[in-house]
Amino acid sequence: MMEHVNDPFVQRAKSDGLRARAAYKLMEIDDRDKLIRAGMLVVDLGAAPGSWSQVAIARVGEKGRVLALDLLPMEPIRGVDFMQGDFHDEDFVQRFEALLDGRDVDLVMSDIAPNISGIPTIDQARSIHLAELALDFALQHLSPGGGRFLVKVFQGQGFDAFRKQMEGSFKSVVVRKPQASRGRSAEVYLLGSGKRD
Repeated sequence: MMEHVNDPFVQRAKSDGLRARAAYKLMEIDDRDKLIRAGMLVVDLGAAPGSWSQVAIARVGEKGRVLALDLLPMEPIRGVDFMQGDFHDEDFVQRFEALLDGRDVDLVMSDIAPNISGIPTIDQARSIHLAELALDFALQHLSPGGGRFLVKVFQGQGFDAFRKQMEGSFKSVVVRKPQASRGRSAEVYLLGSGKRD
């Protein structure tokens, strides 16, 4: 708890009016890899409390659109269409997909983490499963050739196989470990660019 309270990114998020320190992870990756541009359609999976959606809507501008979902509730963000529901539930996902109105998505980003049980093997398996669901969604909805997919994954069992799966689906896959990620954390972000047809 003290680590969280004293975290410079937590303090900075409060003063910048951002909902969580995770915003700086996305900002750093976006500044480096130029993910988000004006006018884009962006999908934010596992959006609550909303810091990634805050960054995305600010960067896509008025002509862009951000669609977000999470199992947890999220306070409204101007310009962001949010649906609360379970990403494991096919009926819910279909209702969410209807918001796309048939449009291809420019960027799918997923900062989803499972509810932690405290049993590392179970938590790792759940994390990889959520990443696979996000990848499946991305492959169904990203624009061919230009679509990009950013996903949080924890290094451990299943990580290499998931990375290979992404490498088969995108022309380029890189690993990003932003400064706002805690050094001792096993989390990294995989960025897939150029969805293969």
